[in-house]
Amino acid sequence: MKIKALIPVRSGSVRVKNKNIAPFAGSSLLEIKIRQMLRIPELDGVVVNSNSEEMLQMAQRLGAETVKRDEYFATSEVSPNELYENMAQNMEADVVVYVHCTAPLVEDKTYSLAIQKFLALREYDSLVSVSPLKEFLWIDGKAANYDRNHKPRSQDLPENFVLLNHVVHILPRETMRQCKDIIGERPYFFPISQRESMDIDTPTDFAIAEYMYNKLIINNKRGG
Repeated sequence: MKIKALIPVRSGSVRVKNKNIAPFAGSSLLEIKIRQMLRIPELDGVVVNSNSEEMLQMAQRLGAETVKRDEYFATSEVSPNELYENMAQNMEADVVVYVHCTAPLVEDKTYSLAIQKFLALREYDSLVSVSPLKEFLWIDGKAANYDRNHKPRSQDLPENFVLLNHVVHILPRETMRQCKDIIGERPYFFPISQRESMDIDTPTDFAIAEYMYNKLIINNKRGG
C-alpha cells in the first residue's frame, strides 16, 4: 500500500501575494512543507500539484513528485469538488495525505500520529483534523450548545461542535475520487492543537505565523 502526501498549490493567491513561495523564515511555505513531508517516515512519497512551473521546479529540486495542473483547475471558476476529483485522478497512491503548506506550525509527530491513527481505523473511511469549538454558539436566534439559564464557563462547553481546520485529511485515493471531496462518508475527527491549526489567509496571519515559526520551530531546533 502506497501512502503519499499531496500538497496543492497554485499561482495567483489574492489576499497574500505569492504566499506559497514568498520569503518566510529564511525559506518559503512550500519549501518548508515539502521538506517536512519528506521527513515523515510513514509516507512513501510527496506529490505537489500545481499550475505554476516555478513551484513545480522547486518541488522537483527538493525531491518531490510533481503533477502539472491544467489552468482551468487553478481558476476561481472551478468548484472544490471538481478540483478534488481531478487531483485524485492525476496521482498514483492508495492513500492520500492531503496537506496545505499554509499551515507551517504543524509538528512532524502530528502527521505521523494522524497516519497511524487512520491505518488503525475500522469503522471510518477518512480522517479529518479538527479543533474543538469552545465558543458560545447561536443558531436561528437560540443558544445552540448551552443552557442560557445555567451558563457554563467556556472551558466547560460540550465538545460536540468542532471546526474543520484543514491541517490534514487522510483517505483512500479512490474515496477522494468517488466522493469528489477530501472527506469521506464516515470521517474520524482528529483533534489538533490550536497553535498547529493556524492557517495563513491574510497578511496578518502571514506575519504572526512567521514570528511563531521562528520562535517555536527554529529555536527548538537550535535548542533555544
